Amino acid sequence: MYIVPEKDIAALVGAEDSFEAVRQVFGAMAAGSAYNFPVIREAIGHADALYGFKSGFDRQGLNLGLKSGGYWPGNTAKGLTNHQSTVFLFDAETGKCRAIVGGNLLTALRTAAAAAVSVACLARENARVLGIVGAGHQAAFQLRAVAAQRRFERVVAWNRSPEKLASIGDVAKNLGLDFEAVSLQELGAQADVIVTITSSYAAILADAHVKPGTHIACMGTDTKGKQEVEAALVARASLFTDEVAQSVSIGECQHAIAAGLVAPDAIAMLGAVINRTHPGRQSDDEITLFDGTGVGLQDLAVAATAVQRAIEQGRAIEVAF
Repeated sequence: MYIVPEKDIAALVGAEDSFEAVRQVFGAMAAGSAYNFPVIREAIGHADALYGFKSGFDRQGLNLGLKSGGYWPGNTAKGLTNHQSTVFLFDAETGKCRAIVGGNLLTALRTAAAAAVSVACLARENARVLGIVGAGHQAAFQLRAVAAQRRFERVVAWNRSPEKLASIGDVAKNLGLDFEAVSLQELGAQADVIVTITSSYAAILADAHVKPGTHIACMGTDTKGKQEVEAALVARASLFTDEVAQSVSIGECQHAIAAGLVAPDAIAMLGAVINRTHPGRQSDDEITLFDGTGVGLQDLAVAATAVQRAIEQGRAIEVAF
């Protein structure tokens, strides 16, 4: 069995690796050769923590395993990342544990990669302004990954605490992009692509804010009750997701479904666009929305890449188990 510590992940896996791994997973899911098992996510009644498991099996990549972890809101005060996770990979032929992999950076990379794949598949080719809603730890990963998918010239951003946007501005400038902190109304009026990355339980982005032709990637924390955009905006958009079952239960589409504004069969899998069994965007005026709910198969794919690189580079710790 191999161990790949968290401290080594940054040297092993980058944004491009994550993009390709997640893109393959989405295609395999839509083709029916990869599937996720039911998600377990619970409040444990201690330290205000949420804890759970995401798992699945990809017959194409032979990735079998799970990610275990969750959210500990008090970790920042302890000098730790609030999101903590570990990925366990198993040999699909024997069931033996193949590897244990630090999952914190991998989670950030695969979440950003999912948004980037959606932009590559669904955003207008002439998209030039990128909007970011939220300024937490994940926002910088989203900005870097998504910015690589189109010839963006400018970034506009909004956050409830505007002073936190400075770090996003620094990332934009390092990418050679102009940056401006704006109101939500200004963001919607200017942005061709919008990424929401918050933990909100009440709609932030309204239907009236968003102009025709926009692509939206809703990437915030997914759980029962979460909501980043108005249900009417979901109803106006052409809808895509990683996992339909999660989109309607814990994802951004749950409120529009509950209100009867959208039927579950109106939500397409992004992998179908990748596999060319769905046309994706069909006009420049169409609003497209990707509900990125986060699936275990994404974690397994990027973790498998990390393990392979670690073995090749002699970084993997091999132990008898």
